[in-house]
Amino acid sequence: MKLMTKEISRMAQGQYSMGNELETQNVVAKFFDPTSQWTWYLMNQDPDDPDYLWGIVRGFEVEIGSFSLSELQSGKGRLGIGIERDLYFKPRNAKEVYDTVYSGKHI
Repeated sequence: MKLMTKEISRMAQGQYSMGNELETQNVVAKFFDPTSQWTWYLMNQDPDDPDYLWGIVRGFEVEIGSFSLSELQSGKGRLGIGIERDLYFKPRNAKEVYDTVYSGKHI
């Protein structure tokens, strides 16, 4: 599965200057490992280094930070399935996503 489309990249790069500001930007894509609880919610992407992504990560804990597109693309998970993109995810306010995920609920 193609994780990053031109449209997702355009939206994520457009928010890059907002850094980690949750209230004023959206999560534009959701990536997940179908064999674990790990989920990555993309907020922005560096236009000069498209491998550098920033967003909300739900793994062992819920954190805000950077992650790598190339690592998502090469990750295979426990069953060798690979990371997938939620095709039905619609952009949502990052603060709402963070609060929902932090409270233990799924999006």
